[in-house]
Amino acid sequence: MRIYNPGFALAAAGGEKIDLKPVDWKSDAIALFSNSKPNARELLDGLKAKLSGLRTVTNIDYVAKNSASQPAPSDLIEKVAANYRGALLAIAD
Repeated sequence: MRIYNPGFALAAAGGEKIDLKPVDWKSDAIALFSNSKPNARELLDGLKAKLSGLRTVTNIDYVAKNSASQPAPSDLIEKVAANYRGALLAIAD
């Protein structure tokens, strides 16, 4: 398993250097990413409700993979990376 920290990113040796700015959790677009297990959506609903007390939630969206037993497809991961500055994951039972 690889765990990615979007604040540090992995780069190929000798690859292009990219300046990354930190996620502004109070205003940036965030994906609430479900692993599609039971209660994942409920967990993320609660998280979104808590965030609504701190920030606007109009740019916080739900994303879910098709099956809890399969990894997220590459195109879904690319969509999240292209459209959101951060993601919060529901990955536990």
